[in-house]
Amino acid sequence: MTQTLGGAEGVLDDGELTTFLEEQLAGIDLDGRSLCVVIPDATRRCPLRLLLPALEHAVDRRVSHCTVVVALGTHAPMSDAAITDMVGPTRMAVVNHEWWDESAFTHLGTLTASRVAELSAGHLREDVAIRVNRLVTDADVTLIVGPVLPHEVVGFSGGHKYLFPGLSGKELIDLTHWLGALITSREIIGTPGVTPVRAIIEAAAALVPGERHALCLVNDEHTDAIHFAAFGDPFAAWNEAAAVAAATHVVHLDRPVRRVLSMVAARYDDLWTGAKGFYKVEPVVADGGEVVLYAPHITEIAATHPGLLDVGYHCRDFFLAHWDRYRDHPWGELAHSTHLYGAGTWDASTGAEHQRVTVTLATGIPREVVESVNLSYLDPADVDAAAFDADPDALVVHDAGEVLYRLR
Repeated sequence: MTQTLGGAEGVLDDGELTTFLEEQLAGIDLDGRSLCVVIPDATRRCPLRLLLPALEHAVDRRVSHCTVVVALGTHAPMSDAAITDMVGPTRMAVVNHEWWDESAFTHLGTLTASRVAELSAGHLREDVAIRVNRLVTDADVTLIVGPVLPHEVVGFSGGHKYLFPGLSGKELIDLTHWLGALITSREIIGTPGVTPVRAIIEAAAALVPGERHALCLVNDEHTDAIHFAAFGDPFAAWNEAAAVAAATHVVHLDRPVRRVLSMVAARYDDLWTGAKGFYKVEPVVADGGEVVLYAPHITEIAATHPGLLDVGYHCRDFFLAHWDRYRDHPWGELAHSTHLYGAGTWDASTGAEHQRVTVTLATGIPREVVESVNLSYLDPADVDAAAFDADPDALVVHDAGEVLYRLR
């Protein structure tokens, strides 16, 4: 049974949250068993410096062994110093998910093409291998800790998504992200319930052996404070938290805007992650409008995905029209490309690609790089935030990347 604390209104104090976690852990049979704790990386706001000491205290002298693994997906590995800054001092081992090391994985089985077609509502028909970090399969108990937010690929993040794609092999990462691209970010982001992508994630999770629990959190949109916590089966806890996140992290506008200044949060240190500043506002921008991603701190597209410099940014229909050329490129990169380019069209008769909303990068990425990947450039020094604020047809989003904007 899922236990919950808090709600969409107000925030929990630290004592309430840590006591809740300790009480839930007290009810789990951990004596003499090994524990794997799965946590987000620094691109997700989560009060780990508060939670991990409470967790460590609750399992001390009970578990035979405890390892904490950072669910990177395919994000860049965190340095020891960055991990310590994120989690605080701890006697537990905290390690990166080494997605680049084939020996880090356990093969769990395969979702057949027919099963993928069923789960994906017919969008894809491909066999996909299911692999997960062996730290999960080697443990008797897995605990997932992390926030639940509107997400451009799955609808709402959290729960088993910290295993797939957080700790999974690239095959499933590529397939689920391309499935999200086929549906389109604008359509799937913030969609409640079990989307086709979530259905595949849950099917993969069903192959994972061992006992699993999750602490699913809904953050205050501007701080590390917590509105809501749900503890229990990862799917059930995620479902409870997603319902609250739909109230706290979705802002509805009465009419579309022509321009958005999206001031990307510093925790997103490349365009691969900082593009969330576009995903979360695309639904409220009028046709022919513009989103300016203001992020002087971002200086590269994605160090772990250099292929994007060759592919550039295009709409979904461009890739589908040139599928023989691109099908062997990592599908996760193609998906990111379509997500940031946004809704658009490709005219086969003229070879013209049309972008519904202009995406302008006011970042530390050089002009020649920005323009070479098919996006627009603006010198960050030329961004006039006051002019955006004064424009009734504009929207300024501070700390962009978590809150979703939608039209009523």
